[in-house]
Amino acid sequence: MDQIPQALLFLGIIPSLILLYISLKGYDGYYRDKTIFITFIVGLIIGFISILIEYYTAGVYIFFIILFPLLEQLFKTIFLNLPRFHGKKETTIYGLSLGLGFGSIYISSSLILLNIQGISDSFSTVVTILGSFGFILIHGATGLLIGFGVYKYSLFKYLLFSILIYLPVTILFYVSTEIIKIGYLQLTIVPYGLIIYWYMTKKLMPKIINKPEKRKRNKK
Repeated sequence: MDQIPQALLFLGIIPSLILLYISLKGYDGYYRDKTIFITFIVGLIIGFISILIEYYTAGVYIFFIILFPLLEQLFKTIFLNLPRFHGKKETTIYGLSLGLGFGSIYISSSLILLNIQGISDSFSTVVTILGSFGFILIHGATGLLIGFGVYKYSLFKYLLFSILIYLPVTILFYVSTEIIKIGYLQLTIVPYGLIIYWYMTKKLMPKIINKPEKRKRNKK
């Protein structure tokens, strides 16, 4: 486990990138590859900052349960609310990329937490990795939601939705202080994340598609 910060970081980045690639099928011409790359990296950075804040405020449970979901979504909002993204449909896609980058840090950070706690058995490690995948899904979905809000000039409404979506996760995750129990609870986050992610990518994201405009772009 000594090489977690270096080697196991990719356990979060690789599935996040695969998920992003799959989710972007059918949206060619609606985004720029360079911006997708930038937003993913920015998401990774602000996700790391969030994890640090979480670690150093671990004793303040009310902060985790109520304020931390607000903080995480505000981190995404600060970047997505830049003037260059206002009113643009592709901001929805960039929000997805940002969110997946944000969530990609959770697998390695959870494994580091296991290491700090002195837990190194294979079962706990596998449970933690699988459970952390739920965080990737939920952060991707909430990033998409915030991006859609910026596109629609309804940021406050969709920011509030994203906070409410993430609130059950923190309540569930911090209901126990025992790391093994937390691992089991993380597994219950996965189906919740799958449902939220499916809805956002299959029901909400297609609303940005404007077929006549897309054909016009393809002719250029």
